[in-house]
Amino acid sequence: MSKVETISGKAIAVVGDDIDTDRIIPARFLRCVTFDGLGEHAFADDRAQAAGQHPFDQPQYQGANILIVNNNFGCGSSREHAPQALSKWGIKAIVGQSFAEIFFGNCVAIGVPCFIASPDEVKQLQALIQENPTVDLTVDLTAMSVNGDRLSIPVEMNEGSRQMFLKGTWDNCGQLISNEESIKATATKLPYINWQSA
Repeated sequence: MSKVETISGKAIAVVGDDIDTDRIIPARFLRCVTFDGLGEHAFADDRAQAAGQHPFDQPQYQGANILIVNNNFGCGSSREHAPQALSKWGIKAIVGQSFAEIFFGNCVAIGVPCFIASPDEVKQLQALIQENPTVDLTVDLTAMSVNGDRLSIPVEMNEGSRQMFLKGTWDNCGQLISNEESIKATATKLPYINWQSA
């Protein structure tokens, strides 16, 4: 159930290098108790400045689930709220030139794969989306490619993360649930746990 092999759907492009986590989700929204509702505040300040012209506000990109970005996306502070905000908005995969390491790790932890493509290929994808916002893309973790509208682009991801998605092991909670019986068996052998009352 937690395996991620392909992600298909409409795409949205946010153009620019070094887009940091404070731009993805401004600090004033970090006081939330849960991540619910963060999606509506993704890129809040950028959207306010763009007065309705930011891609996250434009009607043709609503419902998109694949985000195309440029270089060093997710840099800055290590807030996990940034990938959570994108996920709550509806993003299920991100393709870009490069990602800040902690942002990438936080994305893996919530099941949002980040793929690396060359600068020219990212620009091709961004141009395609701007010309045809309804185009369907498919990101394939087995073939390691992005495909859509006669365009096929190779992408990269470190093999450890890729295998976590393909095997479903990125999902720590899912692993615990699937190993419930083994956990119970181990717990009954521990003298300091009274499993019966748990």
